[in-house]
Order: sequence, then structure tokens, then C-alpha cells
Amino acid sequence: MRGLTYLSKALHSHSSYSKLLILCSVSTGGLLVYAESNVESGKQVVEKNQPESKKKKVVVLGTGWGGTSFLKDLDISSYDVQVVSPRNYFAFTPLLPSVTCGTVEARSIVEPVRNIIKKRSGEIQFWEAECLKIDPENCEVFCRSGIRDNLAGHNDFSLQYDYLVIAVGAQANTFNTPGVMEHCHFLKEVEDAQRIRRTVIDCFEKAVIPGLSEEERRTNLHFVIVGGGPTGVEFAAELHDFVHEDLVKIYPSVKDFVKVTVIQSGDHILNTFDERISSFAEQKFQRDGIEVLTGCRVISISDHFINMKVKSTGEHVEVPYGMVVWSTGIGTRPFVNDFMRQVGQENRRILATDEWLRVKGCGNVYAIGDCASVDQRKVMEDISSIFKAADKDDSGTLSIEEFRDVVEDIIIRYPQVDLYLKNKHLLEAKDLFRDSEGNVRKEVDIEDFKLALSQVDSQMKSLPATAQVAAQQGAYLARCLNRWDQCKSNPEGPRRFKSSGRHEFLPFGYRHLGQFAPLGGDQAAAELPGDWVSMGHSTQWLWYSVYASKQVSWRTRYLVVGDWVRRYIFGRDSSRI
Repeated sequence: MRGLTYLSKALHSHSSYSKLLILCSVSTGGLLVYAESNVESGKQVVEKNQPESKKKKVVVLGTGWGGTSFLKDLDISSYDVQVVSPRNYFAFTPLLPSVTCGTVEARSIVEPVRNIIKKRSGEIQFWEAECLKIDPENCEVFCRSGIRDNLAGHNDFSLQYDYLVIAVGAQANTFNTPGVMEHCHFLKEVEDAQRIRRTVIDCFEKAVIPGLSEEERRTNLHFVIVGGGPTGVEFAAELHDFVHEDLVKIYPSVKDFVKVTVIQSGDHILNTFDERISSFAEQKFQRDGIEVLTGCRVISISDHFINMKVKSTGEHVEVPYGMVVWSTGIGTRPFVNDFMRQVGQENRRILATDEWLRVKGCGNVYAIGDCASVDQRKVMEDISSIFKAADKDDSGTLSIEEFRDVVEDIIIRYPQVDLYLKNKHLLEAKDLFRDSEGNVRKEVDIEDFKLALSQVDSQMKSLPATAQVAAQQGAYLARCLNRWDQCKSNPEGPRRFKSSGRHEFLPFGYRHLGQFAPLGGDQAAAELPGDWVSMGHSTQWLWYSVYASKQVSWRTRYLVVGDWVRRYIFGRDSSRI
């Protein structure tokens, strides 16, 4: 006891002794615990006595690809972060078509949000609620909890913010087609995939009931997918495999009545992919017996029929169905529409941001993912300012040397310039100065400069509404906020052509890493960087490896791979759960 009393006095009087004691007493657990207890209690006192620094409040709406990527990369030591989402989990949405047919279980592709944020030392607060309204003037968001009303307490609350990150994704776009909301399934959420799975089993169970005519059985087992994009095509392929590998074995009496149809308004399915992939997918679907109706537009949907118009003939056709999945595009959520009206974007279809992901008309609000679109500035809008900034000697002409001094900033600020150079196979920017005979001019005036860049803006393209775009935007925005103070004092972005100085940050640049289209039968197609196209069984194994590696945790990675193995050994589960 005397020894402990002496050590206690030494710890209080000489802080260096405590460090020495911890290093020298690893083998004596009791002394180690005693030393740690005193050190920690002393640290708490210091922290309480220190004045708390005023952290900026960051409110994040949504826990999808953009929001989760932002939270994982943000340095939360500099910010007070609050997250609001009606879903308390992150879902690996590219695998939703697999969930519809039991290839992968729903819980295998979701990771609880609180598991993700607890890895950040618990400094991120999460509220399971839905955003109802954004008040940009007062920097406030109004939310409502979706948890059932019979629990104690109120459901409505509001949050103040210094910076707001809107990452709520999008909802299905019905294009105001009559009957879609009442009779169709969508495939945007985990709950959607689970409903589709139950409906597929219901269709088969109803079809085998005694007393039904063959026509009624065919109608019940006609599965229609409206939309020939990646989601619709992948679901059609998954459903075909589910039917022919599993369901026909347990429902053999109706196997000849099953039909899968894809309705596409365009001329081809997968029209955002390379035409080689589109052609390969159509040929494979034809071999598999999946009907593809291109050039057809759905007019309305009733409880038993789809009314569609064939564009080539103008003919109206009624198609009976058992289940319809609507997968034709995305639309803006209601509260985002209301916010757009407040910031002067009421005439737009989707929320517009600048190249730094700031919402136009609202400097402290950012939007990432499917809910927003980057409004890239055109070169021709600033062509006079660019020429003036490059013309250092005010001669009224631009030399090649003067152009070289600004070309890097031009390419960073206007990425369509780089795309134009590559598409025209121009090795250097000075090749823009060539005349009609192919000779490089030493100088150009403002009119020749405008003519040289007049076609550049034709290369502008909207970013696709994909998971990898949202994830890259979330990571980019987190990096900007992490380096806010540093870049304010030492800007890293391109020069401002309409004023002096430079932009604080580099604008967002999307790096396309490729895209997959699983086509069923353990075959897939892939469009890879560098104009590479891969199709067949080997591509399916590449798909497996990429999607397993992209899981957000080792838990979901293990579960997804385990589901794939289980499917190979035991087949898919046909229980209606």
C-alpha cells in the first residue's frame, strides 16, 4: 500500500513518471490499469477546461452512394456532422436485380448506417427521418420521422446548417403515364426488390390453381419490363434464369406458359452502351426466348392490360400481363422540386450545380448523385474573356506562346476542350491554330480564335445517373471540405478568366471506370476504359470479382459471396417471404 501511495503522489506531481510507468509495467496488469486510469482522468479535465472551438455544421441528406462516400472521406474533426435519411442503412443498389429473384438476399447488400459512422469515433449524428423542406434563406431543413406515431414524442424537427449536402438520389419517373403508379413495380429501393420477389411467386402460385384456362395462366405468367436500360435488362436476365433454373422444376405444369417481355421506346436496348454490347444482348435475349419490343411507347396501364403504341405504324396494341416492372428513368423528389423553385430553378427538370457541385443560386448548398446534374459552363460563353486574359501584350492577337500559357487552365476549367482534341486526334492544343490548309498560324485574332473553338462545346455530355458518379462526387466534395482553409489561402484551381486570381478548388472531374451489363446464363458484357469491350462467361467472373470488392464492409462482402456460392449449390429460394 505504501508503494502505491508513493506512486500515486509521483503520478500527480511528475507527469513524465506516468509515461515511464506505462512503458515499464506492461507485464503487471494492475499497475497498468492504475496508471491509465489517472492519465485518462487528467486528460478529461484538460479537455473540459479548454474552450470549445466553433465547428461548422454540415447536414447531409441521404445515405446512398454519394452521401456514404462523403461521410467516409470527410475529416469530421473540423465539422459537426448530422445525417438525415429515411433509411438507416446503405444499400448496394447495383445488386438489386439479384435480390428480386433470390440470387442474393436483401440483408446481404445492406450495411447499417450506424455501423459506418461508428467507425468515425461516433462523432457523426444520424437521424432516421425524411426531409420535408429546405429553407435556404435561414439555412434550415425541416424533417419528419417515419417511425410509427404510437411511440412517445413528436415526429417533426428542424436542423440548422452552415453547409448542406443533398444526396437523396431520385425516384422513378412515370412521365405521367396513366396507371403506372397504381399497377407497376419499381426497382429503386430494397423494399421494391422484395415486393417484386413476392409478386413473382404469387404469379406462379396463382397460375397453378385448378380451373384456370390456358389463357389465364399465360396472362398470369407474362412478366413485362418497361425500359431497356441496364436495370431493366439485368432484371429480365435474372428473372429468366430464376424461372428456367429453379421455378420450372417446382412448377412443371406451367413451364410452357411463362413469357418475359422487354418494351423499349428506342431502337435498341442498352443504348447507352457500345453498340456491340447492345447487339450482343439482343441476340442473347432472342436465343433465350426473351421478347424484345423496340420502338414501342407505353400509353397507359390498366389492371390487366398494357396499352402501347408502335412508333413505326402508329398502331395501338393491348398486351395482357401478370406483373409489370417500370424502369424507364429517374425523376426529382418533391421536396427537391420545392427547393428548386426557391433558388430560381423552377424551369429545370433536375437540380443544377456548378462544376464544384454547388447548387446554382445557393452558395452553401451542395448536391451530389442522381438528384442533381453538373451544369458545365460553355467555352463560347467566356471566349472573349479567355482571349483577353491570354493576350498579355494587348496586341489584339494571340500567339502560340500566349495560348500555351493558358491552355492548361482552359482544359481544367472546360473539360470539353480536352475531349474535342482527342476526338479530332489533335495531339496538341496548338493544332487548333491550323488554317484550312493545315498550316499552324503564328498568331490569331479574336474571330479566328472563336472559329477554332466554335465546335468544342458540342462535346459536352451530361454525367450518367450511376453509382460510380455519385461515389466519386461524394469523395470529391469531402476532399474539398477537408482542405477548405488551405485552399482559401492557397488556391489550387484554374485561373478566373472573368476576374483576377484563381478558383479555390479544382472542378469535379468524373473518371469513367467502365460499366457492366449481366445478361443471364452466367454471361455478362462490360464496357471498360480505353474503348475495351468484353462479353461472355469470363466477363461474368470479372463482374463477380468487381462487385465483391466494391462492397462497403467485409460483412456484406462475405454475405454476398456466400449467397453466390449457395445459389450454385442449392439454387434460389422460392419461398414467399
